[in-house]
Amino acid sequence: MNDTMITVTSTPGAPTVMRGDSTGSIQMAREAARGFTDSLTPPLGPDVADALILVVSELTTNALRHGGRYTLELSAGPDTVTAAVSDPGPAHPRERTPGLNGGSGGFGWHMVRRLTTHLTTTPGPGTGKTIRARLPR
Repeated sequence: MNDTMITVTSTPGAPTVMRGDSTGSIQMAREAARGFTDSLTPPLGPDVADALILVVSELTTNALRHGGRYTLELSAGPDTVTAAVSDPGPAHPRERTPGLNGGSGGFGWHMVRRLTTHLTTTPGPGTGKTIRARLPR
């Protein structure tokens, strides 16, 4: 599968959907998130926009690492913005102690939990899962 960005609609602020299956797609996901945040009216504050992009980066990286591919959907309501990342991996995220020596990771899930106001993991599609991360506007 090639990295493909699929826009559901070109209306500013409308949901954005993107699929990825390579490490290069993570940068595309960050760019899609930046384009999405820039299209919102009223605009997000810079701290919220940056937090959403960081959450997207962490969730798509983990989905790619543990599921091999992902689908990202970005949406906005009057009071929140949401990033939903689906992947075919059945394992739910788990908190682990960050590796302070040796770069073994473990920081992402902690960071996502701190940056979001609502975080859920639900089964599907198929044998996979979808993680929804909501941030206040």
